[in-house]
Amino acid sequence: MSRKEKETFIHDDSVGTMADVEAVMKKYDRESNTRVWTGLPEKIIRYLMAAFAVYCIIDAIFLTTLQEIRYSVFMGMIIFLGFLTFPVKKGVERVNHIPWYDIIIMVVGSGAYFFYAFNAMTVIRLSARIMAEPLYMAVGLIGILALVELCRRCVGLPILCVAGALIIYTFISGIGVTQLIRTLFYTANGIFSTPVGVCVKYIVIFIIFGAFLERTGVADFFIRFANTAVGRFTGGPAKVAVVASALEGMASGSSVANTVGSGSITIPMMKKMGYRPEFAAAVEAAASTGGQIMPPIMGAAAFLMAEFTGIPYGRIALMAILPAVLYFTGIFIAVHLEAKRTGMEGIPKDQLPKPKELMKELYLLLPLIALIYLVGSNTFTMAYSATLSILVAMIVGVIHKIIPHIIFTKDGSEKEDEGEKPSLSFSWIIDAFSNGSKSSITVVVACGIAGIISGCITVTGLASILLGAIVSLSHGIVMVALVLTMLCCIVLGMGVPTTANYCIMAGVCAPILIALNVEPVAAHFFVFYFGIVADITPPVALAAYAGSAIAKSDPMKTGLVATKLAIAAFVVPYVFALNPAMLFVNVTSVFEVVQICITSLLGIFGVAAALNGYLARPLNMFVRIILAAAGLCMIVPGTITDLAGLVALVMVVVYEFGIKKKESIGKA
Repeated sequence: MSRKEKETFIHDDSVGTMADVEAVMKKYDRESNTRVWTGLPEKIIRYLMAAFAVYCIIDAIFLTTLQEIRYSVFMGMIIFLGFLTFPVKKGVERVNHIPWYDIIIMVVGSGAYFFYAFNAMTVIRLSARIMAEPLYMAVGLIGILALVELCRRCVGLPILCVAGALIIYTFISGIGVTQLIRTLFYTANGIFSTPVGVCVKYIVIFIIFGAFLERTGVADFFIRFANTAVGRFTGGPAKVAVVASALEGMASGSSVANTVGSGSITIPMMKKMGYRPEFAAAVEAAASTGGQIMPPIMGAAAFLMAEFTGIPYGRIALMAILPAVLYFTGIFIAVHLEAKRTGMEGIPKDQLPKPKELMKELYLLLPLIALIYLVGSNTFTMAYSATLSILVAMIVGVIHKIIPHIIFTKDGSEKEDEGEKPSLSFSWIIDAFSNGSKSSITVVVACGIAGIISGCITVTGLASILLGAIVSLSHGIVMVALVLTMLCCIVLGMGVPTTANYCIMAGVCAPILIALNVEPVAAHFFVFYFGIVADITPPVALAAYAGSAIAKSDPMKTGLVATKLAIAAFVVPYVFALNPAMLFVNVTSVFEVVQICITSLLGIFGVAAALNGYLARPLNMFVRIILAAAGLCMIVPGTITDLAGLVALVMVVVYEFGIKKKESIGKA
């Protein structure tokens, strides 16, 4: 779908024009608040961004220089490009303008990191004695402050509030300024800790891969595929939103960007079919947030989880499949029951894409298929696999730029399709590299601040203190500890990007659960899930608010509805924390895997029906409680609970449909 087609498609009273959609992005997604460059300056910055992307690929695959040098050069480039991209505040920016003070911060800030790279051997040799060197301390302080300011611009204040509170706590704990600067800037326990290291090794390359996928048109393909697959059924537009977001989540990890990207199309469709604005916005927000838990990319957190747990990335992605399927199934069922309750119909068949036309574009999936195969084969490193997948995306992109513009008439002659003319221009490749670099800035900066948070926790021993507090409050009862940890994750995760969010949770909350004998990987998945749902949990529910801006609905009501729709994200983590069989951990047979999959899906159906209050007909409170209990019993892995839940679920379904049938006969 071209930009022109999209503008025509979404032009409706609820959303207006593409300019309105971009305004929503600027309001709720700081990454979209960028300087305005045109002409020669735009070209120069575009090529700088593309060159940085190429450098990142070369660094991850070929460079073997000292880690301190690689990481500091990488962060220096990020600081430089970041201040070129993000202005000091929101608002209308002057075209081709950067204030003098931003130039100073950009040069001095990036210079601090390049200074470290140039003097890395001296830093290593001096070790703790570097605290007695005023020049090195001044450089370290400048580097930290430049990162903090860039974070304020492109990520936001919530994560800085967490970091600021921890820095104050560090000083209260008796840690001096020079010791803190050394820890945060010159050791592997601060800015250059695991999060930034993983950015250098994997994350940036996968973000570049995602940018190439976007340029090939796979996002539009997913939306049209979802329309063809489920658009004609009851509640079609809402089901399209769920399926499209699940598919887009495979290649993207931003809940706000997903909400606005696909929501600009699906939300007006849902409203047109009769869905309440709050419900339409909530469906898209909940589904888009789920994109961060959908393998293979999972908002880039999968790579961090592999690093923190020592479990191969491919296995992490495999473990995430069933919980992700349950999440989207829960939303899909809720949408279906809401459509049945309100009498919603599907999209007319003549308005849906033709399956034959979609079949011709299946080649767009080749980059994703290549990535999954290469990563799963364990033949190549993740960076090398992503690079090969980028090459596949380039080939697919070239094919897609040429083929759709040629239509053969019946007599065999060729004619140009309406729209752009066929072109062999490869400028889109530069654009993809440039967009990948631009998108990576926010992620890397957030990871750098997460490193600062981690450094403060390490130097003060706060993790041990928090562990003792939660163990004391919970009296060693795992369920109580899980609830307290959930609340901690949701509060700390509000307004914080996925990658940084998970880094904080992995350093602060996961060790608490592990100490209470929760399986380590289950503990990490638990904190990952509850960090993510902050995007749809009021009061700071950025994805829900972005959806409400498009639907012109009440933001708080939208957040509450989205929370209800995403109930699986609040239930499933408790299940795999208490019994990690859902993550395929400690599973003894294929039968057990099949049993877990089937009963979990049926359980989600029961919980969704109970929350919606409708099955074959409206449900009373007593039946809803039975349904919820039956669903929860089936979600918890175990033969006894599965049988008990199945019996209760079948009894309720048979009873409700029986009553419905009698009522229908009576009316006839």
